Amino acid sequence: MALHELSAHELIAGYKAGEFSPVEVTQSVLGQIERWEPHLAATYLLRPEAALAQARAAEARWLKGEPCGALDGVPITIKDNIATQGDPTPLGTKAVTLLPAPADAPPAARVREAGAVIVCKTTMPDYGMLSSGLSTYHAIARNPWDTTRTPGGSSAGAATAAAADYGPLHLGTDIGGSIRLPAGWCGLVGLKPSLGRVPIDPPYMGRAAGPLTRTVDDAALLMQVLSRPDSRDCMALPPQAIDWSLAWRQDKSLAGVRIGLWLEAGCGLPVEPAIRAAVEHAAHLFEEHGAIVTLLKPIMTPELLSGLDHFWRMRSMLDIDALSSEARATVLPVIRDWAESARTMSGPDVFRAFNATHATRVATQAALQDFDYVLSPTAPVGPAPFDWASPTNDPLRGLEHIGFTVPFNMGEQPAISVNCGYADSASGDGKLWPIGLQIAGQRFDDLGVLQMAKAFEQLRGPQKDWPLRGL
Repeated sequence: MALHELSAHELIAGYKAGEFSPVEVTQSVLGQIERWEPHLAATYLLRPEAALAQARAAEARWLKGEPCGALDGVPITIKDNIATQGDPTPLGTKAVTLLPAPADAPPAARVREAGAVIVCKTTMPDYGMLSSGLSTYHAIARNPWDTTRTPGGSSAGAATAAAADYGPLHLGTDIGGSIRLPAGWCGLVGLKPSLGRVPIDPPYMGRAAGPLTRTVDDAALLMQVLSRPDSRDCMALPPQAIDWSLAWRQDKSLAGVRIGLWLEAGCGLPVEPAIRAAVEHAAHLFEEHGAIVTLLKPIMTPELLSGLDHFWRMRSMLDIDALSSEARATVLPVIRDWAESARTMSGPDVFRAFNATHATRVATQAALQDFDYVLSPTAPVGPAPFDWASPTNDPLRGLEHIGFTVPFNMGEQPAISVNCGYADSASGDGKLWPIGLQIAGQRFDDLGVLQMAKAFEQLRGPQKDWPLRGL
């Protein structure tokens, strides 16, 4: 395997054994980016010399036998909206005034402290409000499995980079599915942790930062670093000593594990037959190994999803209204039209929309009451064309694909997407699409969710090779 294809665990083992150096690995990653980036548009602030300087410092530490942290010398990318000191944070839109960030946001600070080589930032759509890479600031990210399709979003560039072998570790954010949806459509592991497990700045209800990786082991390794405390997050959980290595060191027994199988979201787009079949097969594998699988009734309703949608429309309308007229004109039209539709909402309308966040939380907690974990599709449909804003490409129906993911943002439970199969492309071109299996758990059981995903990795059998390997 090429060095840029190796997992973070394999890189650390290679550094320890002196088989290769962080400089060689970073050069390999940069070569992969140079070759494929014109076709994929995953990167922002790609600075090869800065990355190589970090790699040389890591190499010197390894030569002394004194690595500074768990990720020393391992390449990583960081999503545009996670601030890095001295860099502008455009949030995917030309409407934002570009100013240098005064400090690293908590996730960026943690990986830097751990010695990771920050190769670049990654692209995202305007304000992170789309499940695609459609952006007025960045080029549009494309899916490495087929560049005519979207990787999903809003962690679009992060997912593209992970599936394209731009190194093993990638940081995204998720407020309704923005880590898990692109993970599902790109065949990746994408974890949305429990709210507050990974400190973030600025914090907001439902918003989480987490890993996008090619293996569960690497996601757990990154969580070992990201979950360290930071006082800037007023919603952070109390520090907890979690042995994240149990996700790769200790097999989880499935005997007697209570699993809810959730196949109908209760709102939005219907589940495509190939996706339903793949998720049912995954549930059967768990059941064969002792889990108790029970069909779960829909958690969501059209009214709940509509309430969340309208609350976010009003929030976005107020954000856009605060811009100058010149800046407002640069916002992506689909975002502007969606937000502007909130103009006629009354005070009671806004309250009812806001209350849907709490009602979704209550419904999600109630649905999980009798289960240890819930299995579902990550998304009900496959990836849309790369230049669509969402699977419907309709600004007023832009959230109809998040019915399976958004409840766990509002309910604050950990949820992960892991690949569970492949579907034929609707275009009939012979290409296959990855299918995401979502595994959600009780609040705070992030380690258990990782262990369930690791168990599934071992049960699911051989996978297709990553799309750019051998090309």
